[in-house]
Amino acid sequence: MRDYEEVTAFLGEWGRFQRLVFFLLSASIIPNGFNGLSIVFLAGTPEHRCAVPPGANLSEEWRNASIPLELRGGVTEPSRCRRYRLAVLANLSALGLRPGSDVQLAELEQEPCLDGWEYSRDVYRSTIVTEWNLVCDNDWKGPMSTSLFFVGVLLGSFISGQLSDKFGRKNVLFSTLAMQTIFSFIQIFSTSWEMFSVFFLLVGMGQISNYVAAFVLGTEILGKSIRLLFCTLGVCIFYAFGYMLLPLFAYFIRDWRMLLLALTLPGLLCIPLWWIIPESPRWLISQGRFQEAEDIIRKAAKINKVTAPDVIFDPSELQDLSSQRQQTYTILDLMRTRNILTITIMSVILWMIISVGYFGLSLDTPNLHGDVYLNCFLSAVIEVPAYIISWLLLRNLPRRYSMAAALFLGGCVLLFIQLVPSHLRALSILLVMLGKFGITSAFSMVYVYTAELYPTVVRNMGVGASSMASRLGSILSPYFAYLGAYDRFLPYILMGSLTVLSGILTLFLPESYGMPLPDTIEQMLLVKGLEYRPASSAKRNSKEEEENPEIFKSTAF
Repeated sequence: MRDYEEVTAFLGEWGRFQRLVFFLLSASIIPNGFNGLSIVFLAGTPEHRCAVPPGANLSEEWRNASIPLELRGGVTEPSRCRRYRLAVLANLSALGLRPGSDVQLAELEQEPCLDGWEYSRDVYRSTIVTEWNLVCDNDWKGPMSTSLFFVGVLLGSFISGQLSDKFGRKNVLFSTLAMQTIFSFIQIFSTSWEMFSVFFLLVGMGQISNYVAAFVLGTEILGKSIRLLFCTLGVCIFYAFGYMLLPLFAYFIRDWRMLLLALTLPGLLCIPLWWIIPESPRWLISQGRFQEAEDIIRKAAKINKVTAPDVIFDPSELQDLSSQRQQTYTILDLMRTRNILTITIMSVILWMIISVGYFGLSLDTPNLHGDVYLNCFLSAVIEVPAYIISWLLLRNLPRRYSMAAALFLGGCVLLFIQLVPSHLRALSILLVMLGKFGITSAFSMVYVYTAELYPTVVRNMGVGASSMASRLGSILSPYFAYLGAYDRFLPYILMGSLTVLSGILTLFLPESYGMPLPDTIEQMLLVKGLEYRPASSAKRNSKEEEENPEIFKSTAF
């Protein structure tokens, strides 16, 4: 019995066909980069203050003094949500009294912004915040929109693997690309915050589903020597490229509806890829569609200019790709032994904290000093060296210490931000970017590391459970950034502390570098620092290839 890798070995590892699949699937991830974090600019909150209507019968002096001052972030600034009661100011103005000299402003009665708000147009021309007044008592709605997007990501990650298994990788990839583009286009015509948020949730479902489908399709088509490169550098760096385009679009397009249109239209460029990107031959074989799989491989051989054998896939000879799934396992098997339960709990916590840190820092760029567009661009650029470093670390160094070092770097520099003097703003931004570098590196490595810890029989479920925890972390992350509007250092203190704790937690996980992948629960490496009963003497009968494509079905960045 021969397996798929052996049967298709005549194609080679890095021919023209593989390069085409590698770059086109990676390019399909680019729209995810600028759509996933577009809310940074779509829901940007400009400086604002209570509006004072022209008919308020106030002198210019009283109009200028109508907004009380308050301490915010250690600096005295005009209030964003309160004003002095206009009726009282009008009476004082009519009496000819002057603010400050004749009347102590601190003694005057205040009221909320009953006539709306005046928004600064220096940074944004319009956002959903200025469109629907998502400030003061309604300022929770901006982060809620972001959380609903990540709720969509959670739902999409839950169903995308099942849809991909049932209908095929290619069909799900392009149908969810269409879903993301169509619902993003409908968002442009939103007439209320509620309508915008509902469609944003649907966009999140489409975005993660096409990401997962492209991820799985690439890992199943590409050979084992290219698979790790595709998973760590291919999709991740192209995602970062899309992220870099976001602030460039937003800088030149300051109206949120036109910006959303500009971010949506590139999705149409993926349409021609339908006739270029093939279906996964592995999936076709698992469905018994051997002739279609053979046609794809023959076309690939023609593109690579190699000669294919007369018969490629012989059903009587080819090993059934689903043979390893004959025994049924459930989520309860992740709790069967003390060891796997401990690894599952630690993985869930680790993934959730890393996700909070990554998305929290990405969404917090408007709260940084300096230009919001430049800060966002720097936040995207720093991801490229982070992915390259993580790839090098995965190839050459132990997983446990590499992950812990990245997390300690990210967490410690975030904690140091509060110690930086207020006039050294560039240093604060540098520390934030270093923190983003460390957390992004850890985020890239945690996929491979987690997959290596779980045995073959439950690897998909183990990584899937961890990925679901990551989605929960992303849902919480907007509220970490939300705290920055009230205390500039609080988000960094919280994220830095959690990241350092996760780095400590990583040191207790077993080391998987250079070790054969476990096939059974009994063969799993043991968590450090716990007592165990005598280990089973069962020997590992097979060594699974390190880049098993099945491990990625439930994962997404």
